[in-house]
Amino acid sequence: MDSTDDTPPASLRRLSSWLVSQTAAQAQRIINERLATAGARRYHYSVLSALAEYGAMSQAALGRHCHLDRSDVAALVAELGGQGRIDREPDPADRRRNIVTITAAGERFLAELAALVAEGQDELLAPLDAGEREQLSGLLGRVVTHHAEQRGYGW
Repeated sequence: MDSTDDTPPASLRRLSSWLVSQTAAQAQRIINERLATAGARRYHYSVLSALAEYGAMSQAALGRHCHLDRSDVAALVAELGGQGRIDREPDPADRRRNIVTITAAGERFLAELAALVAEGQDELLAPLDAGEREQLSGLLGRVVTHHAEQRGYGW
């Protein structure tokens, strides 16, 4: 074999774990590039998506839904709040806690980001037809759910 050939060994290419990690790396690259065109990162999309789906919640709950560290949530809330995309108000029941809500500007921004993410999904999954995409998502969802349940948290 030519030393300039960069094909990974067949023993790696047969491993589902290796293929998933290679796919994840491509997915991160593609989605990050798409979101960057709007001045956003994937955490912006995650936080806005959670607020749009679940409604107003504490910063702690937001972190749990998005699997983010508390300090990261605080920084994201401050950043998105400064951009007018979310509101943060003290919880009337517990002034030590903040309640976060998405604003109309945040909903518009989320729609823009969702379109970019959809384009990225299409780019990533270009070799698959609609049925194969659905099957892949279903299988990966089962794996993720299984391991989440094994660790004691749901999905």
